[in-house]
Amino acid sequence: MTRMGSMKHLWRPLAALTTLAAIPAAFAGAVPDRVYVSVEKDHKLQVFNTRGDRVGDIAVCQRPRHMMFLPGHGQIIVSCGDSDQLGIVDVAAGKQVATVPVGESPEIFDLSPDGKTAYVSIEDDNVLAAYDIASKKPLFQVPTGKEPEGVHVTLDGKFAYVTSEAADAVHYIDLAQQKVVKTIKTGKRPRRLVPLAAANELWVTNELEASIAVIDTHTQQVKLKIALPVEGVPASDVTPVGMAVSPDGANVWVGLGRANRVARINAADKTMAQQVPVGRRAWGLAMHPNGKTLYVVNGLSDELTLIDTAAAKALRTVSTGRTPSGVLVQP
Repeated sequence: MTRMGSMKHLWRPLAALTTLAAIPAAFAGAVPDRVYVSVEKDHKLQVFNTRGDRVGDIAVCQRPRHMMFLPGHGQIIVSCGDSDQLGIVDVAAGKQVATVPVGESPEIFDLSPDGKTAYVSIEDDNVLAAYDIASKKPLFQVPTGKEPEGVHVTLDGKFAYVTSEAADAVHYIDLAQQKVVKTIKTGKRPRRLVPLAAANELWVTNELEASIAVIDTHTQQVKLKIALPVEGVPASDVTPVGMAVSPDGANVWVGLGRANRVARINAADKTMAQQVPVGRRAWGLAMHPNGKTLYVVNGLSDELTLIDTAAAKALRTVSTGRTPSGVLVQP
């Protein structure tokens, strides 16, 4: 998504302290029972518990979007499109503690398996850029098609997939060689990526085609497309972007954008099983690790909707602030 001029621009309850001793050592820095929503126009992360009750907010860099936990879940790294930074947030302290300078208009990123390197799509420079998080130093860049966005690094850390919205393609990048080794045509305006490792598949949302392209990660070719029709809604308003996979890999949930719905796709037979109405422009999605609750950011109605995945119905919708973008869950 291109930079827009109009977008330039935790506390935690003491009771949560008593629960920290009970969580695994690997998550000793984490604050449990939290959902983080990046809010672009307020330059904050809004903080909720997993039931949707708001508990605070954290001021961060300008126009925060994509988020990930760093190893241990004690820190969140967030891309900030208008300050050209990655922000580092200490979740226990409830504040941003560092920034990493990056190129103009960072979009989505993924981390190396050890969590030390961030691979960031830099939209205005049309590159995938690698940064050392600890030293805050740039490592290298790989040219891509115009408007790169989605990034997925393979589990072995050797390759990355990057969507190019303007090229209607996904670039398969050898990170050691620092070059694109294959360009895979996917559909109109590919946005986000999720892997289904057990099936050797990578799913890609085509925002302007109302479809998902399924890439075979052995052949690096699109083996099929999944159409996303919505009854009573023009195809031009079915604009899929974010996805979330159930813990067992059996289902993929996809936000249908201006269709104001999310859909559940059966991963085995690639059929749309259910649709759930949500707010305006269903955008970012995140699944609770137990698979029971899906969290959906509604970007144009400034809301977060919680969905019961078994019943396929909305549990509640809460206000987030202006233009929410991403969502991240710590159980």
